[in-house]
Amino acid sequence: MQVELLHHTPLWVASKAIRKCWASEGKSDTVNTNDDIGPKDRELIHRVGCKFKHASTLEHLNYTFDIDGISRACLQELARHRHASLSVKSTRYTLKELKDAPSHTIPSFLVKTTNEFVNSCNADQLDYLQDQLQKGISNDVVKYMLPEAYKTSLVWTINMRSLQNFLRLRTSTAALPEIRELAWEIVKQMPEEHMYLLEESLV
Repeated sequence: MQVELLHHTPLWVASKAIRKCWASEGKSDTVNTNDDIGPKDRELIHRVGCKFKHASTLEHLNYTFDIDGISRACLQELARHRHASLSVKSTRYTLKELKDAPSHTIPSFLVKTTNEFVNSCNADQLDYLQDQLQKGISNDVVKYMLPEAYKTSLVWTINMRSLQNFLRLRTSTAALPEIRELAWEIVKQMPEEHMYLLEESLV
């Protein structure tokens, strides 16, 4: 899988929201509207958003990721985190790519598991599915044959409050291994100056 952070909200926005609630905007020590916020504002965000659990103020911090190469099974798990926005590559287009792909490239359309028998079954299923596409069965019908290991890609936007919850659950060893890998790839992409808000969320 590949994960890339496309955009993020600067920290000063969360500080602005907190100070708006408390009518303390004049006490900000942030000089420029960028992520180099002052130490008072930086501490304020953690104290209010994380320690005092006034976490709605963290919802003003949004992160948009480009995610490629996760399975449909992982996508289903990701969709359970409902306070996030997903724009997923249409299966119709991926099936067009599969229809014309050389047969030896079929495994590249699948996320491999640790079980070779399962991997083999998935490849056989996709080979059979490709045959049905080439015989003229429509994409909207053939998609019901897709194995859960079939790869997809999406753009995913999530706010800091929801991201904390996501990471608390999905970095756990109890999580599906693939979404756990995704969670840690997301962590790697996070801006360094935002990581202090995630420290308590990482298992």
